[in-house]
This record gives sequence, C-alpha cells and structure tokens, in this order.
Amino acid sequence: MKFNDVFVVDDDKIFHFIIKKLLLNNNINVTPKFFENGLLAIEGIKSKMDRGENPPDLILLDINMPILDGWQFLEEFKIIKDKLAKEIIIYIVSSSDNQSDMSKANEYQDEVKDYYLKPMTAEDLKTIFSYPA
Repeated sequence: MKFNDVFVVDDDKIFHFIIKKLLLNNNINVTPKFFENGLLAIEGIKSKMDRGENPPDLILLDINMPILDGWQFLEEFKIIKDKLAKEIIIYIVSSSDNQSDMSKANEYQDEVKDYYLKPMTAEDLKTIFSYPA
C-alpha cells in the first residue's frame, strides 16, 4: 500500500521537524499535514469527507496532547470510521513506554496497527512506509 496523504497528530513541533527530515532523508515522498491535537485532526478528516475527498492514508498519532488526546481521538475516530471511503492506517507514536498505555493501545486493535516509541528512527519509518514489492 502506498501512503500519499499522511496526517501527523502531535503537539510537539520538534517531532514535526524530525518527521519531515526523516521522510526527506529516506526519500519517502509524502507531504504530511500536521495537527496540534486530536480535535483538529478529526475536523481535518471530516472536512475532507464533506468535500468528497479521500481521507488520509496514514495517521501518526501521539497520545499526550492538549484539547483532545490520542485516546479521545480514537474514540471520535471510531464514530466516523464506518463512513470513510477507505481504511486509514493508524500508528501510535508516543514517548510513553508506560505499560498501561501500551495495553490500552491493544483495546484499539481495530483502529491502531502498531505502537512506536519516540524518538522515531529511520528504520521505524521504513517499516511503516515499506510497500510490498
């Protein structure tokens, strides 16, 4: 699967910068859209739906954010996901190695594909963006 439209949902500007650099340095040709919190990202998905556009292919989701955190985003996402024209792949990317967060991620198996710890490495991104030949 090729990811063209990527949402990065994270309030950390340094993480935004690192992701841009990693994508560029690894020739991963996508243009990420950045959202500071889960609410803005949900609104971003809904406005795409309202305009008849495809939802993003991939979401990199942080857990700890203001306004609407990653878990709240997932709850909102569950409500709208059946109305989406296609499946969105979601990876949690968090600085939390807290076992309760990792366990909680398992409760969202239908929504979340995997859990990555920050800082993300080039290898992590290659794993996410590697397409079957």
